[in-house]
Amino acid sequence: MPISGDQLLAVLAALASPQRLRIIAALKSDGRNYVSQLAREVGISRPLLHLHLQKLEEAGLVTSQLELSGDGKALNYFEVADFDFELTPSAIVKAARSLAASSTRSNP
Repeated sequence: MPISGDQLLAVLAALASPQRLRIIAALKSDGRNYVSQLAREVGISRPLLHLHLQKLEEAGLVTSQLELSGDGKALNYFEVADFDFELTPSAIVKAARSLAASSTRSNP
């Protein structure tokens, strides 16, 4: 199924950050991980990582699952979602046709 225009915009916006690309790369290379460990691996603070993960999750690029550790701590695990987008001029034309009205207005 082709990607919608709004979804394409969300994906491109989410991927437009070097730190988010590194987060996806770390999750793909090392597998699912919890926030504290991932923050250490990527070298950014947990609050900043949360912001990046939220953007990636909203775009459908990562998923999360809250689990309890053996000692009762809640750990939020993230992993890369199974996504596959083809970005071609033809795909962009199709996606542009499906943009929501609010997405087609130009910014002042």
